[in-house]
Amino acid sequence: MKTLDDLLGEGVSGRRVLVRADLNVPFDKNEAGKISDDGRIRAVLPTLITLRDAGARVIVCSHLGRPKGAPDPKYTLGPVATRLGELLGNPVVFAEDTVGPSAKAAADALTDGQVLLLENLRFNAGETSKDDAERGAFADELATLADFYVDDAFGAVHRKHASVYDVAARLPQYAGGLVLKEVEVLRKVTETPEQPYVVVLGGSKVSDKLAVIQALLPKVDKLLVGGGMCFTFLKAQGHEVGKSLLEAEMIDTCADLLAQAAGRIVLPVDVVAATAFDAGAEHDVVRAEAIPADRLGLDIGPESVALFAEAIGSAKTVFWNGPMGVFELAPFAAGTRGVAEAITKIDGFSVVGGGDSAAAVRTLGIDESGFGHISTGGGASLEYLEGKTLPGILALES
Repeated sequence: MKTLDDLLGEGVSGRRVLVRADLNVPFDKNEAGKISDDGRIRAVLPTLITLRDAGARVIVCSHLGRPKGAPDPKYTLGPVATRLGELLGNPVVFAEDTVGPSAKAAADALTDGQVLLLENLRFNAGETSKDDAERGAFADELATLADFYVDDAFGAVHRKHASVYDVAARLPQYAGGLVLKEVEVLRKVTETPEQPYVVVLGGSKVSDKLAVIQALLPKVDKLLVGGGMCFTFLKAQGHEVGKSLLEAEMIDTCADLLAQAAGRIVLPVDVVAATAFDAGAEHDVVRAEAIPADRLGLDIGPESVALFAEAIGSAKTVFWNGPMGVFELAPFAAGTRGVAEAITKIDGFSVVGGGDSAAAVRTLGIDESGFGHISTGGGASLEYLEGKTLPGILALES
């Protein structure tokens, strides 16, 4: 695939460059319009600054949330434009539509080095349409805004959407630095990981991570399982899990995985069990095989943290995806914090697989420099590890 360096070599001064970014940031639930984590905005800054400083007229496009193919004030990118301007040190022009009069007028009026952000791509039904013609029609309109296309939205490359897949067939296409870095890192942990290789998986459901477990299990020395998904594994071992999250239809699958792993899947030995899913609920540390019938596990316990940390400490490669508990609630954050801190101390290479794991790192105030790489694409990272073809990467390689 061609890179940003290739594009710069062709000369971009005075030319319009459409950059697909992933600006799907979370917002504060208690304060409208306040971004709670601007990590995804910061991640694309190097590409935008490079293009801006080279004199390009930069047109940024992104989705935010899941609107229903029509404008919805709840999902406007307006606050993102403001924050992007603050981080760039210059105001960002904001178009009030995607390919309509506002977008076209703003694109035509750009001067060298200016940055424009289009309104939420998903306000147009063509962005996510499964109909090739409808999606292509939207891509045609997006493509008329620019001379070149750069994809730096790794978090969206697993989607066959107009701005990710179809526009790349209509303009000279290039991979941004973030996409290149993500592919390089994930290729390393799937194809040439240095042993011992430890994978840490958390999150809610086994079904969400099943394909990843099946793909990685033959390659890893240890697979550490925490989060809500651990309770289905514990149930497969014959333990009662109280009111904890459980995927009954996955119990037999978990039993099969435990048999295949021959001791390489490590489960919690204790958990923090509460009377309710609430920060103020009564809670205690209990043995993983003795969770009371009226309680639900919301975090791994201190002995489990020590057990996981011991396995992590011997690793040369660690991939982590998914929190160990409900880290957003203070009483149930210690497991995620303990595992994250153990990963920062390894003498080797570590990858945080995006999504809730990356959010946990920032929410808990853990030094990001302690990790080898923090991915910007949770779903995209997992699908890459599963061995799936990612439409956005395929488009850049075509």
